[in-house]
Amino acid sequence: MFGYRVPAPDEAMLISGGRRGLGGAPFRVVTGHGKFVLPVFRKVRFLTLSMCESEVTETCVTKQGIALHVRAVIAFKVGNDHESIINAGQRFLSDQDQMSVLTGRIFAGHLRAIIGSMTVEEIVTERQKLAAEVLDTSKTEMAKIGLIVDSLQIQSIDDGDTGYIDAMSAPHKAAIQRQAQIAQAQATQASVEAEQAAARNQAEYARQTAIVQAEYSAEVDRAQAQAAQAGPLAQAHAQQEVLAAQTELAQRQAKLRQQQLVAEVVKPAEAEAERVRILAAAEAQRMKIQAEAAASYDRVALDRMLIDQLPQIVKEAAGGLAGANVNVLNGADGLGEIAAGLVSQGLTILDSVRQNLSGPDSDGHRSEENKSNGSMLQLPGAKGRKSDDGPVDVD
Repeated sequence: MFGYRVPAPDEAMLISGGRRGLGGAPFRVVTGHGKFVLPVFRKVRFLTLSMCESEVTETCVTKQGIALHVRAVIAFKVGNDHESIINAGQRFLSDQDQMSVLTGRIFAGHLRAIIGSMTVEEIVTERQKLAAEVLDTSKTEMAKIGLIVDSLQIQSIDDGDTGYIDAMSAPHKAAIQRQAQIAQAQATQASVEAEQAAARNQAEYARQTAIVQAEYSAEVDRAQAQAAQAGPLAQAHAQQEVLAAQTELAQRQAKLRQQQLVAEVVKPAEAEAERVRILAAAEAQRMKIQAEAAASYDRVALDRMLIDQLPQIVKEAAGGLAGANVNVLNGADGLGEIAAGLVSQGLTILDSVRQNLSGPDSDGHRSEENKSNGSMLQLPGAKGRKSDDGPVDVD
């Protein structure tokens, strides 16, 4: 729009003409917004608020009298407040490049003053302290011209041909070189050890590879041998299984034949033998019963016959004694004893006959009894006598 002016974000618009600005300034300051400006009657100028840079290269003498070449860089700008803008506008509005030149000169003077109060060792080792002191001493002066310093960097310090800094750094260089040599030796040793370890690893890998290959080859050979033997082994196993099956079949057939023989021969034979045994036992029992019955019958008949003949036997025995010369020593008693002996002889004969009929086992016993009983009876015609203390004596 005609007559409406707007400053850039990093600019301050200065309007001159008309009424004065803040604090009696010959212009009004506008930042951050636009404003209508009457043409012809008002004049508008713009002051940069962006960051500016100034480089300082100065030869300074230290507290020890050693000349140092110092190079520094200053970053500065116009302050954002109206007072700083007014101060900077009044000084640099017509030639804003002079801000860098003036700032460099101001810092060069303060840099020489600060370095003159310090030693080379302090300057070299405490650059940040040097920058801070320069900033502190220049802050007030820079504020008067409406500028503020954002940073000050000491880029280089050089003593020229004097060699002081080099001499000062010689022990450190030697220590660093020594450390570097040690580090290099350690690195070399580590490299050698690494190479040796790598060689050992390669040898170990080669050995393991050879072992694995040998094992693989052996396994392949075993597999091939097993494959070659698989056919004969399978055939042998099959034949073995066939023989086992045939053997088992033969055993089952033999067992079945044995069972058949037992059923067809042994069992009938055992049954026949049992039948014959039972029949023989029955026949023996029958014959025993018959023999016992016959023997019982014969004994009864014989007893009856002997009993019937006993008187005749006694009579014959007595008749045999009729012509014998017998001396009876005890009279009637002796005669009675003779008669009693005859009767006893008859009974003994009867008993002997009975025992002979009972069985052959008792022959000896009966013979002894016959002899014992016969000792008391003598044949007719014998001579005997009877004493008072014993049997009849026969001559």
